Amino acid sequence: MTRLSHLDTVRGLLTLQDPKQFLFFTRTTNGRRAGKEFLARLKERSQGRDKAISLTSYGAQLKAIRRWGLEQPHDLSVIHQPVLVANGESDRMVPTQNSVDLARRVPNGELVLYPDAGHGGIFQFHGQFVETALEFLER
Repeated sequence: MTRLSHLDTVRGLLTLQDPKQFLFFTRTTNGRRAGKEFLARLKERSQGRDKAISLTSYGAQLKAIRRWGLEQPHDLSVIHQPVLVANGESDRMVPTQNSVDLARRVPNGELVLYPDAGHGGIFQFHGQFVETALEFLER
């Protein structure tokens, strides 16, 4: 994931696009459109906006993800509460198969995969995700 993140960040800089467009969304027509809509939604809030991530924080995040990814799988059968796992069906950052595996390994896992979506599947299908999450929490 570190290599992918660095490559897509450079790709964004070279094409004058936000790296999120490459990291979170598919390169299909629908994925590119959804990425642009998501980035526009991020700019809607004018107060209380998140600060940009620092290079130090970005590096620490990638280092932690890499270290976590090298660990042996944990016994998830001890998780007894229901777990909603949501992802895009074409996630390059965290392969979709990992989400499928996670939902399978927790006793009460429920998997939702969004079509033609990458890591930003819940951003691309935000309306559907909110409905799904609320319904899941109500059960």
